[in-house]
Amino acid sequence: MKTLAIVHTTPVTIEPLKALARELLPDHQVINFVDDSILPKLIEDPSHMSFVRKKIIQYMKFAEKTGADIILNACSSVGEVVKDAKKEVNIPVIRIDEAMAEKAISEGNKIGVVATLATTLNPTMALLESKAAESGKEIQLESNVASEAYQKLMNGEKEKHDHILKDLLEKMANEVDIIVLAQASMARVVAQLPKSSQSKFLSSPKLGMLRVREIAERA
Repeated sequence: MKTLAIVHTTPVTIEPLKALARELLPDHQVINFVDDSILPKLIEDPSHMSFVRKKIIQYMKFAEKTGADIILNACSSVGEVVKDAKKEVNIPVIRIDEAMAEKAISEGNKIGVVATLATTLNPTMALLESKAAESGKEIQLESNVASEAYQKLMNGEKEKHDHILKDLLEKMANEVDIIVLAQASMARVVAQLPKSSQSKFLSSPKLGMLRVREIAERA
């Protein structure tokens, strides 16, 4: 059996991604590396990114040493680390939000980006702009940060988190072509939205895991 290593910055993403792996990669066992000190450091001071970058790459190197065949970086706030990690490990490293960004660019011109954590917003916007430039497409980005929802989630108040986010997403759905959810932890809220509008929302977990499967099959 092959091994998928997932690097998390919050325990919130562990179970949803394990469930997706069971569904989409039944021939892979999953090992999780979780460091919930990373996001608080970045919230406190974004200049910690240099230290965080080294830390995450060390986790990925260790994952390779322990026998991982492929690595998924589960946090969009530190998604840009993947570019450097690919130079330092010898197995595929996947950025969870890359497939989502590519799909958003292919399907919309006016793209909404919603985050509950400010540190995630800029990396996601930069990724979308990079993918648009690669495809030669001009896009317009509209962004919103629901900070209160993140605090509710960290306090264990998942229903309040979902309610705040649901209201914001329903409002934005009328203003843009498509909406990108910048964090994997936001994905489950889409199921609570009207079915008629759910196709307007893109979240990274399933698209990211499908990309992992694609790369794993190719390898």
